[in-house]
Amino acid sequence: MSTVLVVEDSVTQREMITDLLKGSGLSVTVASDGVEALEQIQGHRPDLVVLDIVMPRMNGYEVCRRLKADPKTQDVPVVMCSSKGEEFDRYWGMKQGADAYIAKPFQPTELVGTVKQLLRG
Repeated sequence: MSTVLVVEDSVTQREMITDLLKGSGLSVTVASDGVEALEQIQGHRPDLVVLDIVMPRMNGYEVCRRLKADPKTQDVPVVMCSSKGEEFDRYWGMKQGADAYIAKPFQPTELVGTVKQLLRG
């Protein structure tokens, strides 16, 4: 079973995404900000990361850059999931190394489909 790390500072969003992914047969771990996410990833490397952008302590762009710069985690797919839905935000997310970018509010099928597609890789 694949493990997905959901990094999201909003409890409501975090629970919704967790339930969606668990419902589609995935194992889910959570972090509430970028610093916590990086600490968790050092201890247990997930198969994929769903990453919010606007968070306290460290934003999603920075987390993504660090993951993609580290040889141990550079091949972990990153799905950015953010309320920043402008073309520029999407472009910038992909420039940081994100494998996919989903704007909130999103369709549950879009998130689950994107995650499953990247896990099949």
